[in-house]
Amino acid sequence: MLFRIDTSSQRPLFEQLAAQVRRAVLDGELADGERLPAARELAESLRINQHTVLHAYQLLRDEGLIELRRGRGAVITARSAQRYQRLSEALDAVRQEARRLGLPLSAVATMIEHPVEETA
Repeated sequence: MLFRIDTSSQRPLFEQLAAQVRRAVLDGELADGERLPAARELAESLRINQHTVLHAYQLLRDEGLIELRRGRGAVITARSAQRYQRLSEALDAVRQEARRLGLPLSAVATMIEHPVEETA
């Protein structure tokens, strides 16, 4: 897998890396049990701090997408593809409905980030 970062983006580098791993899992580019590059190697190849890569890996671990093991590195978990596939399908349905209603995806993203709480 080829990682790319955009240093001019406002999105933090660790989030850019994590998003690329998520996308690769959804696209089937990364499969269960597959290893990600060692944090040091990836940091060197991208010319970024190793802690930035570790931060991305820790975020993915907290999401259940990867396991971090000493000596084995970062490995895609067995259940990750299924979980992300279901979410991807649900998001596809949301995108289709937004298009049908003429809503921009930025409005949908805002609704996801800040749901309207119902009052009793």
